Amino acid sequence: GGVRVEFLAQEPALDDAQTVLGAVFSSPLPQMQLLRRYEEAAAALEQHPHDAARQAELTQAAAEMDRTGAWASETAAKAILTRLGIRNFDALVGHLSGGQRKRVALARALIDRADVLILDEPTNHIDAATVAWLEEYLANTPGALLMVTHDRYFLDRVVNRIVELDRRQLVSYPGNYSQYLQLHTERQEQLADAEQKRQNLLRRELEWLRRAPMARGTKQKARSERAEELLQLHYDGGEETVSITLAGRRLGNQALAATGLTKRYDGHAVLDGVSLHLEPGERIGITGPNGAGKSTLLDILAGKLAPDAGEVRWGETVRIGYYDQAGEEMDDHMRILEFVEEEAPLILTKSGERVEAAKILEWFLFPRAVQWGRIGSLSGGERRRLYLLRTLIHQPNVLILDEPTNDLDIQTLGVLEGFMDHFTGCLIVVSHDRYFLDRTVDYLCQMEDGQLSPRYPGPYATFMALRERMASEAAAVAGPSIAGRKTDAPIAAPVLSAAAARKLSWKETRELEALTLRIEELEQQKSELLAAMAAGGDDYLALQRLSDDLDAVEEQLSVALERWFQLSEIDEQA
Repeated sequence: GGVRVEFLAQEPALDDAQTVLGAVFSSPLPQMQLLRRYEEAAAALEQHPHDAARQAELTQAAAEMDRTGAWASETAAKAILTRLGIRNFDALVGHLSGGQRKRVALARALIDRADVLILDEPTNHIDAATVAWLEEYLANTPGALLMVTHDRYFLDRVVNRIVELDRRQLVSYPGNYSQYLQLHTERQEQLADAEQKRQNLLRRELEWLRRAPMARGTKQKARSERAEELLQLHYDGGEETVSITLAGRRLGNQALAATGLTKRYDGHAVLDGVSLHLEPGERIGITGPNGAGKSTLLDILAGKLAPDAGEVRWGETVRIGYYDQAGEEMDDHMRILEFVEEEAPLILTKSGERVEAAKILEWFLFPRAVQWGRIGSLSGGERRRLYLLRTLIHQPNVLILDEPTNDLDIQTLGVLEGFMDHFTGCLIVVSHDRYFLDRTVDYLCQMEDGQLSPRYPGPYATFMALRERMASEAAAVAGPSIAGRKTDAPIAAPVLSAAAARKLSWKETRELEALTLRIEELEQQKSELLAAMAAGGDDYLALQRLSDDLDAVEEQLSVALERWFQLSEIDEQA
């Protein structure tokens, strides 16, 4: 019925010879074609400013833009591109990184207001701040939205129905991700109950058939057919799960001391004197805009890249597991089992048992019938899962994860998060997935302009609130510019605010001590509530009460952390 569809592929196909704006305006819609014609005419006239024909073409295109009101579309296009982190509109698509290409394709899909917008992993390769903006944009944009995504906060805040592809069937759940989790659990319990009843009935029928007298042929035949039907019928007793129960290595007293790391490309400092120190057991999440140098930092820490200046010192007992964003090159002709056996034919589990590679592959949802297949036959998500397995079987005590949530399904992510709950080593994560960061790290820091910010306590919402508050305080300290000041005059260092320059009062010192104890108490309450929810079983009323209590504790913890950070900052300045 004339419904117009716009599709964003996971790996969008763009013309490398086009400019950014040309790619965005490549829609067949008349208004988009007009914008493209105007941009091309303007670019041509810039190269040949005295060409009368080109001047006439630009004048005609501008008049048509006036008549159709297309200027608003051009403004919207540039605004969306800027918000997505693309500011050089004349750059050739062929010169863009993979993440930049994805954002250009996303801008094209958003600008062309379709009746149905289909997005395949729209948050991959997009930083957390941009994802938050995209959430708000999609939530307030009219039209139908169908998307594939593993971003659970995104699902929670944008969608009103979730359709799960589960063992070759589509199952629809009303509501957002939180509601889906509850309904999904109920469905799995119903399937398990139905399977148990089928098994019990089948057992009784087979027992009757063994004991039934031969003379009762007609009834026996009917019950035999019934037993045959029960054998064919199968209510799934539960979905397949990924298991990660691999052993780890002891970590000594020293983990990481990286100081003064500098890396330049084409004269531009991607890292400019970055330092990072890790104590045993610490978990750090690093966020920041694309291209800020996060992956470069991880490559240097993992020893894959040498810094131009600075030093990285790891402890003697450190064993690094590096799960990088690109993943190592895999031989498409190699068999899946050979890929794992090449590293470790026998793998040690937490219980001390040594199991063969084929068994570990089964735990990671690669059944034996699939293990002799070629790596080239795997999907992108399966390849990443295989690469994750190969990273973990080396039993690292320091895990470095670069965008681990890209291309991993939600089920595998949940189990990886469960593994991290029991992982006692150090963790460094670069990710834009706020849910994953909240589940796995204790501190967050921001990489921007070649610098790594101080670490802030999580969760992500608290981290952003603290960052925004500090930015506003810094802006207030800087104050308005002095009218008439010469631009070449030296700029004095900003004067510390009264709050930062003074010492803590006796009362504030006592408050800081009390807050430290209060935060420990609240974190203990949070752990106990989470444990109680995990053991809550089917009592949904009790789970709801526990969930409400957890929300209250987390809110108190957030307020306490913010006040603790404020007082600690004053104390450190003094």
